[in-house]
Amino acid sequence: MFNPNRLSLARKRRRLTGKGLSEICGLTPVTISRLEKGLNEPEPESLEKLAQALRYPVEFFFGDDVEQIPAEAVSFRSLKKMSAKEREAAIAAGGLGLLVSDWVDERFNLPKVDFPVLDHIDAEVAAIETRQYWALGEKPIGNMIKLMESKGIRVFSLTERTAHVDAYSFWRDEIPFSFLNNFKTPEHSIFDCCHELGHLILHRHQGPKHHRGAEYEANKFASAFLMPRNDVIAHMPRFVTVNDILNKKSRWRVSAMALAYRLRDIDIISDWQYRSICIDLSQRGYRKGEPSGVERETSVLWKKVLHQLWSERLTKEDIAASVGIPFDELESLLFGITQSQNLEPRAVESRGLRLVS
Repeated sequence: MFNPNRLSLARKRRRLTGKGLSEICGLTPVTISRLEKGLNEPEPESLEKLAQALRYPVEFFFGDDVEQIPAEAVSFRSLKKMSAKEREAAIAAGGLGLLVSDWVDERFNLPKVDFPVLDHIDAEVAAIETRQYWALGEKPIGNMIKLMESKGIRVFSLTERTAHVDAYSFWRDEIPFSFLNNFKTPEHSIFDCCHELGHLILHRHQGPKHHRGAEYEANKFASAFLMPRNDVIAHMPRFVTVNDILNKKSRWRVSAMALAYRLRDIDIISDWQYRSICIDLSQRGYRKGEPSGVERETSVLWKKVLHQLWSERLTKEDIAASVGIPFDELESLLFGITQSQNLEPRAVESRGLRLVS
């Protein structure tokens, strides 16, 4: 049967109001409203118009409800600047991500969740103890997404072309999920990734919206996790200049501003020095971007999954059709990896993944 839940999700993903959708598909706003409320069943012709306007396959609108991400489980750092359309579109992407995750879980044994239990603990201490639990020492993290995936986190990408959407994360049953917006600089995305790890570890049983100061704690966790105190002290000179920050930031793969903040936080520079450095960095263009940046991270897990599926002659279009979502939505969720079919047998190792028998 036609599922109004899926019509509402598709509309939100395309950032349309009921009126906006009606103008595109030729149906009245009242009709759209009644369809989404489940008061009417669409005629075949009307359903074709809706599918065409939303660029979703007709089959998508038939099936079980797409699981909705609880609003209290999602924390957006730029919530005041974000429009309702941006917020709804980003959260709706989470529902599609769960569909993809379920489809993959039916076919693969993915890495098990391996998390320390560190609720109600200082954020910096939590970062230290998480590193100890995972036996990371104090070396820089080579690939934050790869690390998170290896610990059982399902990491998806977002392509919300707005600076107001950074990332969000939540627990679904016993599985952690994280959604990262690729619109920001690679350094910003790496920090966002670790910020969400902080939420998953520190606020698992509370939800970010129910914990005052959760954003500050997650930021502090990310800063300490990415830039361990002793490693920073060992590699920064006694008297720090802006050029020192620009030369050293690539070691920890963070932005110049993030490294400057960390230096002040661990008392390597004073408040006065920090303000002066921030002014200088801003004048050089480092407040809005990262002129000399690092390579963007992408998913290792999804690359392995796609390689295995490609070896079975399942194309990217086949995968999208099997999940029942538009191809562009699949690409958006999987870091654009599916843009290329150059997944030759030797291109990606598939160790650590096993097909479910």
